[in-house]
Amino acid sequence: MLDPDARDRYLRHILLKEIGAQGQQRLLAARVLVVGAGGVGSPVIQYLAAAGVGRLAIADDDTVALSNLQRQTIFRDEDVGAPKAECAARFARALNPGIDATPIVERLDARRAAALFGEFDLVVEGVDAIATRLALNEASIAARTPMVSAALGRFEAQVSLYKPWAGADLPCYRCFVPEAPPREAALGCAEEGVIGPLAGVAGSMAALEAVKELTGAGETLAGRLFVFDGLSASARTVRLPRDPNCSLCRTIDRSVT
Repeated sequence: MLDPDARDRYLRHILLKEIGAQGQQRLLAARVLVVGAGGVGSPVIQYLAAAGVGRLAIADDDTVALSNLQRQTIFRDEDVGAPKAECAARFARALNPGIDATPIVERLDARRAAALFGEFDLVVEGVDAIATRLALNEASIAARTPMVSAALGRFEAQVSLYKPWAGADLPCYRCFVPEAPPREAALGCAEEGVIGPLAGVAGSMAALEAVKELTGAGETLAGRLFVFDGLSASARTVRLPRDPNCSLCRTIDRSVT
């Protein structure tokens, strides 16, 4: 039962028939891990904290740089040089004192992520490196924790949700990207640049997917990829097929969700 203050704070959610009071209760009880508190992670953290996600953990081993402030809007000048995870958790608690926001100041490899993911209902990742994303995908499958994945570069953003055990045709991230490119070919925002507002597009879509997955509202992007082109102001959603020969997910039990 929501108390009067909670009903007032989350009233606009409660008014939505797809969410209602029951859906808001699910958000308040939810445990979400955000991996990466950068361009994508910033709006994810902001909107999930505002939505009332009860336990929000933020994993990032980086510190705030001045060049981050062009798109990572939860940070301020005084945060430069401080751990992103700690600054982000402090921001989330200030935005919504009713939630538990915890920093994890470390880089997650596949083994550490697999141990950690089991503590959460959902993971949202916005990391830069494809190799790291592949490791997180492996951990997501091992823990059977759904993972919202969002990426951006230059003027394009991509968002999807991965939980291959939940359906015969659902892919994992490795079905989509079998391996990381060579280091010299793996260009990111630091090398190619990125338009600032695009982080808001990618992060907001990722946060929306998280809310839908946690509450059961609407249709998620599981098995599909949302692609936004900022230069042409166009968006499309494409089907992501499962690779039956995927070395990671081809043998998982898809009968238990």
